[in-house]
Amino acid sequence: MYFKITRFSRRALPAVAAAALLAGCTSSAGSDGAAAAAPSPVTTAATPTPTTPPTPTTPPTPTPKPTGAADPALKPFYGQQIAWAPCADDPKTDKVDESVVQCGTLKVPLDYAGPTGDTMDVAVVRVPAAKPDQRVGSLLVNPGGPGGSGVSMVKRAPTQFDGPLHDRFDTIGFDPRGVGLTTPLNCLDDKVRDEWVTTDTPGTDHGKVLADACQAKFGKVLPFIGTRNTARDMDVLRAVLGDQKLNYFGMSYGTYLGTLYAEEFPDRVGRLVLDGAVDPSVPLVQHNIEQYAGFERSLQTFAANCAKQDQCPLGKDPAKAAGKLADFLDGLKQKPLTTTGGRTLTATAAWTGMIDGLYGDEKAWDSLRNDLGWAMVRGKGDYLLARADGYNHRDKDGHYGVSADAYTAIHCADGATSAPTGEALQSAYAEMAAKAPLISRHEPSLALFDPDCRAWPFPSAEQPHPVTSKSEATIVVVGSTGDPATPYASAEKLATQLGKAVLLTREGEGHTGYGWSTCIRTSVDTFLTEGTVPAAGTRCPTD
Repeated sequence: MYFKITRFSRRALPAVAAAALLAGCTSSAGSDGAAAAAPSPVTTAATPTPTTPPTPTTPPTPTPKPTGAADPALKPFYGQQIAWAPCADDPKTDKVDESVVQCGTLKVPLDYAGPTGDTMDVAVVRVPAAKPDQRVGSLLVNPGGPGGSGVSMVKRAPTQFDGPLHDRFDTIGFDPRGVGLTTPLNCLDDKVRDEWVTTDTPGTDHGKVLADACQAKFGKVLPFIGTRNTARDMDVLRAVLGDQKLNYFGMSYGTYLGTLYAEEFPDRVGRLVLDGAVDPSVPLVQHNIEQYAGFERSLQTFAANCAKQDQCPLGKDPAKAAGKLADFLDGLKQKPLTTTGGRTLTATAAWTGMIDGLYGDEKAWDSLRNDLGWAMVRGKGDYLLARADGYNHRDKDGHYGVSADAYTAIHCADGATSAPTGEALQSAYAEMAAKAPLISRHEPSLALFDPDCRAWPFPSAEQPHPVTSKSEATIVVVGSTGDPATPYASAEKLATQLGKAVLLTREGEGHTGYGWSTCIRTSVDTFLTEGTVPAAGTRCPTD
């Protein structure tokens, strides 16, 4: 269902699990929602003209508070009206009629500290509630990342929320700053990125090369990219849609966005669901260590499971299977595999394809085992490379989406520019090697600094910190015990930090919980539509 980004941190579920979740919430490789009418990136010194908004179900509360206090200069933004129109058809989606989705743009200040200056257009889509007489309001959704396109998530599969959510909510997808159609960041050309995501020998200045390219192309907007500003954009969108409170469903990195919203606007929190939770108090390096540890556990579990199957290329000894798998993937550094298209399956690409498969549950492992067998037994790397392409959002024509650079820019803006040095750095390497010995040994520096913000030219005041929202509303946090990308401990910690929150637990493998469990879906749907909070300690099986 969810959008995949270039590497591991704060990412969402890969497209391989789309059908199992909300019938395919977003695209895999490619356009990042590029079929909607593209808004202009940044408008210089243009404040929107206030217009009379349509009569909403619930009166809007256009009192902005993005800097901690009401600012009269923001009232025109809160009072604007979105001009909705049927979305243009996307030729890349043959079986989807995008015209049933409404497209529009929301104008926001580029800099909330100077709202009378330049502005930015945020791409927004809407699927109106199927039962208007039972309408609760609007439900904003975010598919993760950072870098996931909410526009693409909704527009590519407009029937995905069919059921209670579609009946009672206008489903709203939007592209955060730097993502999709909202001033998309694309710092490297396709040829350079091909090398970038497949090389087994990254240079020591890897991070600086990207930072310099981004600064040259997007230096004007990069200081204003980041999750807190996107949370402020969400509050403008909430008011323009006519909702007094924000109803929101965020997955993976989207939980961090929802968490910052709850911190920034505690009095505007409605019904929030945070699935696949990120712990906002953990610095990026430590986050990467814990995440790689999660993927290490999933790798071991997958390999042991494979060894029990009839068709397994890893042998019959569960204790040795994971080591054999890692040895093969690492060995591609010396002996890469060619593919029918003439491209090469490097160790980096193969590991990427492997990680892609670990986002799924046990049912998805059959396909991963088959793809691995083609590489290990038949010497054909096509299937693992295809997985890597989907993970990196590379389409069949060799073009990349814009998610990768947004991933880096947003992480760096969120306070990842500080990094350990000296003894602290050596200690971090040692901890990574201890907790993820197989999955991190391929390239330890890229594992630890993912993304590498050390050369990022825009230092951020944002720093990892425990978020303690003062909201009176109960927030539902969903965690999965076998989640490799956002380990279950993160969900436990976030629920504790938020104070008035309930932890809903799914037992099983795979990233996020909603798409893998009827029990989770029912609990979440009931909470969002009726306001019924799940009982504390609720644990759900995987279907």
